[in-house]
Amino acid sequence: MPWWSWRPGSSGDNEPESGGEVALQSSVRVGVPTQREPERVAMSSADLSTIEEPEQVATVDLARIGKALDLLDIRFLADGSGSLLAMWERHAVLFTLEGPDDEILVMRARPHATVPPDWADRAYRVVNEWNHTRRFCKAYVGDPTERGQLPIYAELQVPLASGAHDALLVEMLDCGAAVATAFVDWLHDEGALL
Repeated sequence: MPWWSWRPGSSGDNEPESGGEVALQSSVRVGVPTQREPERVAMSSADLSTIEEPEQVATVDLARIGKALDLLDIRFLADGSGSLLAMWERHAVLFTLEGPDDEILVMRARPHATVPPDWADRAYRVVNEWNHTRRFCKAYVGDPTERGQLPIYAELQVPLASGAHDALLVEMLDCGAAVATAFVDWLHDEGALL
């Protein structure tokens, strides 16, 4: 069995097979996460008839994103180029659709504060720590601004070519906004970068 393979229940505590040990550093798990194995349940077409009709799935567009942000009480501005911008005290979050068919929901957060160029190495280390220990948003150091400062970003992208129902869209936007706030707070506090 390869070193990355896991078999839940194989050693009693869902421990990895040999070679895939997990090191614990404080409360952060470092290593290969447990592989999920889907249950193999065969459903006949008769079984499918018992599933209730889910909420209507529809194409995601800026109008639906705006309505979902309204439900979350997130105030935003339309920038005129197909994006919605929400502003908080320490950061802004851009909500937009990208991709060849505008099928990718993008939530891109940027703290208002930037990093001086001589802090670049520290910025990369801090951002890498976030990426290594946190879920959802990926973080990165952006290209220098006109004044030579380095912006920091956190971004969450979700492909939605198949559409989404309203509850899922609201949940994704709420998650993106909450994680963006947590990221910026972390940069100011534990990350000690801003």
